[in-house]
Amino acid sequence: MPTLNNPELLRNQAFINNEWFESKSTKTFKVYDPATGEEIIELPDLLPEEIDYAIKVTADAFQTYRHSSAYDRSKWCRNMFDLMTENIEDLATILTWENGKPLAEATGEIKYSASFFEWYAEEGKRVYGSTIQPSNQNNKIITLKQPVGPVGLLCPFNFPSAMGARKAAPALAVGCTTLLKPDAQVPLSSLALGYLAKKAGFPAGVFNVILSSNESTPAAGLKICESPSIKKISFTGSTAVGKILMKQSSSTLKKLSFELGGNAPIIVFNDADIDKAVDQSILSKFRSLGQTCVCANRLYVQSKVYDEFVKKFSAKVEAFKIGNGFDKEVTHSCLIHDRAVAKVVEHVEDAIAKGAKYAVKGGKLPDLGENFYAPTVLTDVTQDMKVSKEETFGPLAAVIKFEERDEALTFANDSEFGLAAYVFTENVNTAWYMGEKLEAGMVAVNVGVFTDAALPFGGVKESGFGREGSLYGMDDYTVVKSIILGDVYS
Repeated sequence: MPTLNNPELLRNQAFINNEWFESKSTKTFKVYDPATGEEIIELPDLLPEEIDYAIKVTADAFQTYRHSSAYDRSKWCRNMFDLMTENIEDLATILTWENGKPLAEATGEIKYSASFFEWYAEEGKRVYGSTIQPSNQNNKIITLKQPVGPVGLLCPFNFPSAMGARKAAPALAVGCTTLLKPDAQVPLSSLALGYLAKKAGFPAGVFNVILSSNESTPAAGLKICESPSIKKISFTGSTAVGKILMKQSSSTLKKLSFELGGNAPIIVFNDADIDKAVDQSILSKFRSLGQTCVCANRLYVQSKVYDEFVKKFSAKVEAFKIGNGFDKEVTHSCLIHDRAVAKVVEHVEDAIAKGAKYAVKGGKLPDLGENFYAPTVLTDVTQDMKVSKEETFGPLAAVIKFEERDEALTFANDSEFGLAAYVFTENVNTAWYMGEKLEAGMVAVNVGVFTDAALPFGGVKESGFGREGSLYGMDDYTVVKSIILGDVYS
């Protein structure tokens, strides 16, 4: 069992109204270390009426918090950044424990999470309106951006700290109150944020964290979506679940922002700096062992550099050290559960059956544990294979050869998803052309990891809508009110 400098960060209750909530539920669920399979903690599976209570607390707190000073909210967000930075070692330990990612990667995630509170501590003071001159010269139109209301934040397993922080920070900065529902596999990082939020000075009821098992999550999500008190839902997860939540939210016409599935292409042109392309593609493809929505899923490499790219890429993959995330020498750890492993196996078997070849065979690592899988690299991949059409969300790199620029563009856009895309070229014309023509919300040129609090993060097509981060990240938590002043000069 890992040791924490501040054991108070590890909590076993929901956080509601700035209190650790004593649930009356007799049903519990357990959180397991995905690397060892050992139980970490047992948590209460909140009753439906307890979730109703959390919603009411969030809504009631909004009536006061909406009128708080932007400078007070800025101060509380800045305090949150400082507290996360002070507790970074413990927060990273908790994250690795429940999610499995290497400790160094977890530490990077905590820094990234904290950066949103730093960014919005500053940006939250700059929620500007405007004045507009209408056709009637004696009238004036003034617009205000006001907080949308209490918001529900529904978060995934792959970034236990960052997804909650990226949603909560802008909401809190503009004056919304928040109800955070973490994934049942990784709730401890969210509870730690609740502990720090109270210390940061956020008033009671402003930041709440509820708990539900995998079995109870659909019912909890339905309550949040159908509640007239919750005015907006922010969800990160699969497109299939996003469509369900969208339907459920329609009864109250909620404001929504969804960051959904991805099937990101990397396109490497003949004129690319191949060593850079290889290094950055490795970072993109195998960060969190491929368990990120912006991970490269398909690697398109132009014919003249195809063999060189595959050789260098494969050599780096074979040098990975797979093991427990707490081992300092480990570069990559485990997947979140056995179902994630099974999906990688399914995609590999489908590709091999259709003619793909192994460059790096990889495969299950039962000696380490049931959730461990050594990365696989495949060549001779074609567009009809599952790995080209579906998001693997795991350590499988599928390398596809192309000849001409527009062929790669057609291949890349041949997907219902459009979250991220990557281009490697030394030609500025090619960079601009691909940047404009690729059907993705974010296009990275000559870089494989681009996440930043200053970036408008989000997708197009079935990868969702809305943006998180940057100045645009606040827009999804505000509504524009117009005030018309008549007869100003009369």
